Amino acid sequence: MNRRDFLHCTAGGLGSIALLKLLDEGGLLAEPIRPAIRPEAPLAPRQPHFEAKAKNVLMIFCSGAVSQVDTFDYKPELVRRDGQAMPGADRLITFQGEQGSLAAPLWRFRPRGQSGKMISDLLPNIAELADDLCYIHSMTARSNTHGPAENQMSTGFTLDGFPSIGAWVSYALGSENADLPAFIAIPDPRGVPQVGPNNWGSAFLPAVFQGTPFGADRPIPNLARPGGINAEEDDATRVFLRALNDEHLRQRPGDTELAARIASYELAARMQLRTAEVADFGNEPRYILDRYGVNDANRVKAGFARNCVLARRLLERGVRFVQLFNGSYAMGEGVGNWDGHRTIKAQYDVHGPILDQPCAALVRDLKQRGLLDDTLVVWVTEFGRMPTFQRGASGRDHNPHGFTVWLAGAGVKHGFSHGATDEFGHRAVTPATTIYDLHATILHLLGLDHERLSFYHNGIERRLTDVHGHVVEEVLA
Repeated sequence: MNRRDFLHCTAGGLGSIALLKLLDEGGLLAEPIRPAIRPEAPLAPRQPHFEAKAKNVLMIFCSGAVSQVDTFDYKPELVRRDGQAMPGADRLITFQGEQGSLAAPLWRFRPRGQSGKMISDLLPNIAELADDLCYIHSMTARSNTHGPAENQMSTGFTLDGFPSIGAWVSYALGSENADLPAFIAIPDPRGVPQVGPNNWGSAFLPAVFQGTPFGADRPIPNLARPGGINAEEDDATRVFLRALNDEHLRQRPGDTELAARIASYELAARMQLRTAEVADFGNEPRYILDRYGVNDANRVKAGFARNCVLARRLLERGVRFVQLFNGSYAMGEGVGNWDGHRTIKAQYDVHGPILDQPCAALVRDLKQRGLLDDTLVVWVTEFGRMPTFQRGASGRDHNPHGFTVWLAGAGVKHGFSHGATDEFGHRAVTPATTIYDLHATILHLLGLDHERLSFYHNGIERRLTDVHGHVVEEVLA
């Protein structure tokens, strides 16, 4: 840095500090809003900042990056110019290497529902929900690498070490259910996504707000009562322990760490009873289980279907935020997830049916039970895929410049499309949408101001949306 630049930066920096001080003294800066959390009941329900449209959130996360041009983003020009070079893409290098020619969708697109929304045959059951879904076709991400992009979709930041959106929501609002965690993550039956617990971690937020991972076939570990202790002894022990804790608190008023620790153990004790009940499908009618695909011959699909039933049962019981994963990274590139680099047709013919019937049945079931009246469903993936095939392959490379997510339920329009990509489905065109915008919109529908919900950490007022983000007003009902 030369002398002139040094003096310019120094003067500008001091001036900015002085301006912030003056704005603060004049009451012209928005005060951060930190929820009033009772140490003895950190997950007690709390009021939103303003009237909310949604009480709960279901986030369905398809890891591996689903191709928008093969599912929800129909591009007639891509069909017409199949096999031709993409204009302006000479020697275009993306994540894995040089690109080949434009490749038309590998599944036929058809108009669906009264809205006539064009959706491909890859997901026929989800396509039948076209009139219930609200599409954002102009989504963009800040990374073309799975790990950082997963981080951003779940936490708002590409780097590790930041709280997940579910942790922020449970921090802000607590839970309507005192016997279950406020935030539950349901990994795919095949394993966890690439960055694993980052997707449901609490980072620098209090640990009580982190997500609890378990699935229909993966119960929470260490909840069962030891075989040598009967129910009466177990209950008596809890009563005695509570008496000791109450006396300990009485002698040490204001010990918030102790109160929080007691609350966490008491929640664990209640979960011993409730998690067994919520994961028991014995009272579910056979026709409901068949509708989801629970008894399908495809074991992976059946496992994901059971997770979808579990997600509905958790939402019914007031769990604030449920994160449901489809796809994992334990099996290699594109084997257990949507990362279709090499032979996308063969890979997606496997992954499509695993997602399609159970996911569609879940949305229908929520709607029929009236749960969509106060539940926001958000379907996401970490980024999209190229409209070209990779050179020397029959698959599509990573594309963070334009992809599709959709929403359904409380507070959003039905059968509506917002934003667009270019004529080939490569890049978002005006208005481009960011993950910050998506997160701001989710918080807004929950009655939370994303610019004021904060947590003071290492000298910084941290937000889910950092210093970015705008509510996507166009999708609000």
